[in-house]
Amino acid sequence: MADQLSQVFSALADPTRRDIVARLTAGDSTVGDLAAPYDVSLQAVSRHLKVLEEAGLVSRSREAQRRPVHLEAEVFDLMTKWIERYRRQAEERFSRLDDVLAAMDDTGAPDNPLKEGTAS
Repeated sequence: MADQLSQVFSALADPTRRDIVARLTAGDSTVGDLAAPYDVSLQAVSRHLKVLEEAGLVSRSREAQRRPVHLEAEVFDLMTKWIERYRRQAEERFSRLDDVLAAMDDTGAPDNPLKEGTAS
């Protein structure tokens, strides 16, 4: 079985599921309400919801006759932490590159021929 992060990214790889998640940010909704804008069956939307539910992105509850679908926003914290770690690493690499390029300019290295105004 795949780890939760892999399941979340896999579930969000589908544009319909991303749209469902986006619509659930406004509040809980029923399967029928979620299915309304799509030209697919309720069963197809239910299958999309099952994938989202297995990834931990949504949950379903029972309120009398309704079965509202609820967005589990805390799962986005897992994604955010993963993305943030790699964003910081990339920023550190760019910062080191900036330092190297600044040091090259300070040592009198020739200007970059691709800079504006220096190309022949």
